Amino acid sequence: MFIAMNRFRIAPGREAEFIEVWRQRDSRLAEVPGFQRFNLLQGPSDAQATVFVSHSTWESAAAFEAWTRSESFRAAHASAGQQRGLYLGPPQFEGFEAVL
Repeated sequence: MFIAMNRFRIAPGREAEFIEVWRQRDSRLAEVPGFQRFNLLQGPSDAQATVFVSHSTWESAAAFEAWTRSESFRAAHASAGQQRGLYLGPPQFEGFEAVL
């Protein structure tokens, strides 16, 4: 199993907008070989930002990597740059192999 996570810092007061962007996204993940589950997690907030993490579970790192090279990936990320001021910097990716 492989877990892919992206950490986002979101401008204060724009959390509902961020959630709606993800809710409306045409991710096509359910059609992707090796995809198992997706969650959008909301973390702590302070005066500078609210932290969100996208969390997807995959059969393997190879399945995740194949998706990142696919047309489905490009379509899911096509509008990523349209929300000016919503994101406070680029997402920070972390990938994890399950060992137990």
